Amino acid sequence: MNYMVPPGLYAIGNPAGNDPVLVTANYKMSYDLVRRSLAGRNVWLLVLETYGINVWCAAGKGTFGTGELVRRIAASGLTQVVSHRRVILPILGAPGVSASEVARRSGFSVSYATIRAEDLPEYLDGGMATRAAMRELTFTFYERLVLIPVELVLALRQIAGIGLAALLVVAVVGNPAAGISALCAWTGAALTGLVLGPLLLPWLPGRSFAFKGAEAGLLWSGAFYLLAGKDVWSGWIIAAVFLALPAISAFYTLNFTGCTPFTSRSGVKKEMRLALPVIGVALLTGIVLLLAGRFLP
Repeated sequence: MNYMVPPGLYAIGNPAGNDPVLVTANYKMSYDLVRRSLAGRNVWLLVLETYGINVWCAAGKGTFGTGELVRRIAASGLTQVVSHRRVILPILGAPGVSASEVARRSGFSVSYATIRAEDLPEYLDGGMATRAAMRELTFTFYERLVLIPVELVLALRQIAGIGLAALLVVAVVGNPAAGISALCAWTGAALTGLVLGPLLLPWLPGRSFAFKGAEAGLLWSGAFYLLAGKDVWSGWIIAAVFLALPAISAFYTLNFTGCTPFTSRSGVKKEMRLALPVIGVALLTGIVLLLAGRFLP
């Protein structure tokens, strides 16, 4: 969360007073991508204080917003630096910015360029006209795939900690083999929610991310049953596995909503209100059934 650059006005190349002013967030990855795409050009880059959050998320939170843009224009002395009165924003920053209010308070008009930084050279060379493809937000298999390592790193400590606890508890209550099975079941369910759910997102039925994760979790539950318990599990344990493991996968796929262009803030809040209690009840019920399978015939 400290991956940020100081807000302010930056020069790329050797810009003059009539060169364009582009705006981005102070999340360093956003800053670096924009700067890389504009290498070899003479442009101004106005970096807003978004506290290390990317443009789209900061626009939703309000930090990439009208007030911050107006403040940064004034604080950077932009009126003395450039002869024109136009700032160019990324399209994904639009939810947080009122162009008319910016013009009224700062005197600068707002233009929205592209979604991706890589399209900026074409935008600038094409007379600052935005083609339809520059406004289209895709979320392909590859684009989902490259996000998964980040999700894995963020969840790794949690997965390892809970997995170790499950291994020790089940090994003490049952036996070491059962503990290893519990560790494999937990890890597989978590990875299914983190990896399989996002990769299969367009093809899993339903709109809810939690529901899609539960469907992926059912696939893992079936595979785990065939690999580990087909001939030895009681009905209690089978029921526990097919309740608890999809609930775990559902939780991690639901967490993936923050990475996608498919959701809205209100939609995520609604889904969390509906899904999290169901996930909690399913997981708790699975644990109870697992204990029943240990102590009841």
